[in-house]
Amino acid sequence: MDAIDTAILRELQSNARKTNREVAAAVGVSPTTALDRTRALHARGVIRGAILDVDLPSIGRPVQALVAVRIRPPSRKSIEAFRDWAQALPETLGVFVTTGNEDFIIHVAVADNDSLYAFVIDKLTQRPEIADVRTSVVYEHLRNTAVEPL
Repeated sequence: MDAIDTAILRELQSNARKTNREVAAAVGVSPTTALDRTRALHARGVIRGAILDVDLPSIGRPVQALVAVRIRPPSRKSIEAFRDWAQALPETLGVFVTTGNEDFIIHVAVADNDSLYAFVIDKLTQRPEIADVRTSVVYEHLRNTAVEPL
């Protein structure tokens, strides 16, 4: 990653729908250079795609929570099976496989507290490999949408 790649990455992270001409103008390179560099960033796996940012309350999912889960026995088979199952749930925004007291932290978004309760009690705790579940409601979710290379 050089200064031009970093600048292109910064521009595309601010708005992934910018045209190649807009990126080139902002970075100060020709459109051909910007396109070649952007394609190279894709080819190297630096840019993996573009994601649509959805306002969760607008789609009926205003309640977010982080659900910490401990699995027993903590075998590769159990961990991978649970990870794949949890990731596929419609409530799931993200799954973190972690070290420490929990094996997973699942980020979910649901309609209301009753839906959160149903998710935890009716879906998670019904799984035989679940040893423990702890739920924390998210009051506010702030995130960085642009990441600078080190």
